[in-house]
Amino acid sequence: MTETARSADGTMIAFERVGDGPAVVCVDAAGGYRERGPMRPLAAALADGFTVFTYDRRGRGESGDTAPYAVEREVDDLAAVIAAAGGRAHVYAFSSGGLVALHAAAAGVPIDRMALLEPPLGEPSAGESSLTRELRALVGAGQHEEAAAHFLAAIGVPEEYATPDPGLIAVAPTLVYDCVISDDTSLDLISRVRQPTLVIDSEGTTGPLPGWAVTIVEALPHGRHSSLPGSWHGVEEGALTKALREFYAQS
Repeated sequence: MTETARSADGTMIAFERVGDGPAVVCVDAAGGYRERGPMRPLAAALADGFTVFTYDRRGRGESGDTAPYAVEREVDDLAAVIAAAGGRAHVYAFSSGGLVALHAAAAGVPIDRMALLEPPLGEPSAGESSLTRELRALVGAGQHEEAAAHFLAAIGVPEEYATPDPGLIAVAPTLVYDCVISDDTSLDLISRVRQPTLVIDSEGTTGPLPGWAVTIVEALPHGRHSSLPGSWHGVEEGALTKALREFYAQS
């Protein structure tokens, strides 16, 4: 059943909860929301032992959106869901959702333990990256399918996965948001995260993502690294569920 939380700027954020136990809030990747992506199946797998919250990031699914966009607003959105979860929670975040989680933790949002699957660190840039500017131009021109395809190609998605589906095209404007978050994420920010953090990569992922996972772990004061079996930018659900259960159970 869909519930809503009001973010600090008044935007309504749609979420749902399943299970019983300590709260875990899941933060989706670029293009992901409750109807598209891996979070609902993962929530069901964790529901025996945890109360799992999945939500639509702003501009996606049933959540609202308020201009202008800022990374701080996404931090506020996650904080609002955690407040609805009881005031504190563990976090599991996938890809650029991991960057949202890192910003939230650095800003003091009450997160207990974080697990991040292949957060995309990207290259340091002064101001907006070329990808951010290109996507902003395509979205501004109403070329959402082209923007989604350009995003997939630019981040190195293998060719067999690089055709955008209707669900991704529908939320193409929010891909700019994910690029802005990447532009705004630095090793200095990551070094301010004090929560115990597990950074996971997939044994099936090629390209820079596994190296970024190691770099992030090295920047975290309380970071650890794990490689799990899986495909490109995704791990087997059973292995992931087991790793999360063990990590969240630690004191």
